[in-house]
Amino acid sequence: MDGPLDMALTYNPKANLGESLPSFLIKDVFGKEHDLQSLAQGKVFCLMFICNHCPYVKAIEDRLIELAHAYREKGAQFAGVCSNDPTDHPEDTVENLKKRAEEKNYGFPYLVDESQEVAQKIGAVCTPDLFLYDKDSKLFYRGRLDDSWRNPSQVKSQDLKMAIDAALSGMAAPKEQIPSMGCSIKWKEG
Repeated sequence: MDGPLDMALTYNPKANLGESLPSFLIKDVFGKEHDLQSLAQGKVFCLMFICNHCPYVKAIEDRLIELAHAYREKGAQFAGVCSNDPTDHPEDTVENLKKRAEEKNYGFPYLVDESQEVAQKIGAVCTPDLFLYDKDSKLFYRGRLDDSWRNPSQVKSQDLKMAIDAALSGMAAPKEQIPSMGCSIKWKEG
């Protein structure tokens, strides 16, 4: 795996817990239109700002997919969204996003935020940037997947999984929410 040293490291800011999931119409990599509110009809909804080129996403991608598959039957809904401008990163074109979703069997919608309005409205800043909403579509958790993005065998704290379990059980949001880190979203110029 390429080292992330050539990418701009960004941490997501502190979460505005309780903020409502905005309503947006957005197409997935297959051209099907979705409303974020409709995707969030489960007991919890995890909106993951991801992309193909980011080494931080690549390092945790299989764990995110596994988590989404494991929690589907428990009522958790997941969606990935790529908000990057693919101009300088052709890996993030719709065609390549679609290919990746198929190769990896995502099992959740992979949305394309071509206008970058979804990222701006929600406040996403990096990939990965993980937002977990509760049954009322209120922000419950925004933070890292776990404590070892680079090496799955060294994970001791599965932060997102614990937050999902808490939300599904009707517990309070985790007090400690450690920011996710990754590559900055590639914003369009102008």
